[in-house]
Amino acid sequence: MRATTTRSLPVVLAAAALTVGLAACGSGGDGSGGTSGGSTTSAVPAATKDSALAAMVPAAVSGDGRLVFGTDASYPPNEFTAQDGTTIIGMDVDLGRAVAQKLGLTPEFQNSQFSGIIPGIEGARYELGMSSFSITEERVRTVDMVSYFSAGTSLAVASGNPEGITPDNLCGRAVGVQAGTVQVDDVAARSQACTAAGKPAIQATELQQQTDVTLALTSKRIVAMLADSPVIAYAVSTTNGGVEVVGDPWDTAPYGIVLAKNQAQFARAVQGAVQALMADGTYKAILEKWNVSNGAIPTSDIRS
Repeated sequence: MRATTTRSLPVVLAAAALTVGLAACGSGGDGSGGTSGGSTTSAVPAATKDSALAAMVPAAVSGDGRLVFGTDASYPPNEFTAQDGTTIIGMDVDLGRAVAQKLGLTPEFQNSQFSGIIPGIEGARYELGMSSFSITEERVRTVDMVSYFSAGTSLAVASGNPEGITPDNLCGRAVGVQAGTVQVDDVAARSQACTAAGKPAIQATELQQQTDVTLALTSKRIVAMLADSPVIAYAVSTTNGGVEVVGDPWDTAPYGIVLAKNQAQFARAVQGAVQALMADGTYKAILEKWNVSNGAIPTSDIRS
C-alpha cells in the first residue's frame, strides 16, 4: 500500500478539493454503513509467549510491559475503526497483537496519520509501525522492516464499469488515491505518460483516508480508484455491489513491520515472532478471518 514516510514518494498531485463533506462519512467512512467484509467478531486464540524471543526485546521496550504500535486506522480491512468509532481492528491489528503476545507484551495501538508513523518511530513515540507499509528501498534507508504479507495495486470502478475503464486508459479521467501511498506515485507516472503522448493528464484526487477515496467513488465524484489489492477487495465486499475490480493486481510487494534502526536484536525478536505465528497456525487463522489469505507469505525476513 503505503509508500513514503513515505507511504509514497512525496509527489504533489493536482488534487481536487473533495475533502469537504467527506470527512464525516459515517461508520467506518467507507460508504458501507459500517459492515465488514471480514469476520471481525471471530476469535483468534491468543498466541503463546515465546520466552526466548521475549528475552531478546530491549529493556527500553519491555520495561513497561507494553508494545506500542503506530497505525493509520483508515485502511480496511488492514487497519480501521470498529462501529464504536474508537476501537482499532483489522488484519494488521490482529497480527500485531499476536506478535506482542509472542513477546510477552501487551499491545497498544495508537491512531496516527500515516505520514506521522515513521517519524514517530524515529522519535521513539512508537516502538513498531504496523500500517500496511510497503517495503521500499527508500524506507529501509531510514528504518528497518520485517516482512509479513504481500499485496499489489488494484483498480476499482463503479459496478458494471460503465465507462470501460482499464489501467491503460486513465488519461483525462478522475482517479482517486490515498495520500502517501504507492498509488500516488503510480498515478503520477501514468499521468506523465499521458501528457508525453499528447493526451490529457489524469485528474488525480488525493485524499487523506482510503475510506474517503472509496466514498468518493461510490458517490461518483471520481470514476476509478487505485489502492492495495486487499483494500480494493474489501471495498467490493462492503459497498453493496457498488464497486468492482478491473483486471489483476500489479506491482506486488511485501508489507513490513517498521522499527527504528540500530536495534538488530529487537528486529530479530519481531521477525522470530512473525515466523513463529506462521509455524503455529495463528498467522493463517488471522488472514482467513479477514479474507486476505491470498497475501500470505511463507517466510518472514528483515530488510535493513
